[in-house]
Amino acid sequence: MTTTEHRTASALQELAERAGRELEDAPALEILRWGVETFGARFCVTSSMEDAVVAHLAARVRPGVDVVFLDTGYHFPETIGTRDAVGAVMDVNLITLTPRQTVAEQDAEHGPRLHDRDPDLCCALRKVAPLEAGLAGYDAWATGLRRDESPTRAGTPVVGWDARRGKVKLSPIARWTQEDVDAYVTEHGVLTNPLLMDGYASVGCAPCTRRVRAGEDARAGRWAGRGKTECGLHG
Repeated sequence: MTTTEHRTASALQELAERAGRELEDAPALEILRWGVETFGARFCVTSSMEDAVVAHLAARVRPGVDVVFLDTGYHFPETIGTRDAVGAVMDVNLITLTPRQTVAEQDAEHGPRLHDRDPDLCCALRKVAPLEAGLAGYDAWATGLRRDESPTRAGTPVVGWDARRGKVKLSPIARWTQEDVDAYVTEHGVLTNPLLMDGYASVGCAPCTRRVRAGEDARAGRWAGRGKTECGLHG
């Protein structure tokens, strides 16, 4: 039964850990159905607009589902175009979050090109803080994380506990491979970012993203040349 009841952090954590075990081998749609039925209006999907696979899956379970997009101010035009197309053609409630400061305001306070000098701080200001504020009204959120994307994501649970935010975190396609994603996109005509056809295997902010080379993992093009592999949203 769909519910919007308030649950304590300990109750949410218990739900997450139990579901993580029980749903480990479940199809993505079943994992999302559990999320929708368990959390009702306090459930959302987040999307970087690299593709709209998880948003599409969730909309099949719950038409009009909240899909949260984080506009950092540094996105490729193709990413913004993908967001606009998703909002226009998919049965979702698209919500765009923005940082507290514009890029110009951040430049004035911290100096230009903060992403080159201190990428962790830039991500904290333009990604982590606005997402945490935007998720305040939800108990659970779904992501498109996959175990095959990089070594740092190899242990991603299909349902886990986001201790930092005190929320249940679903990764319904965690067990999928890139081939699974491609097959779903083809079968359902799902929108994808045009940059995926132009050598980019993972699409983030334009200043910190490059095309990947043969043999590299999908996230090698993010913060290339640095030890950084995650923006902090999932770390």
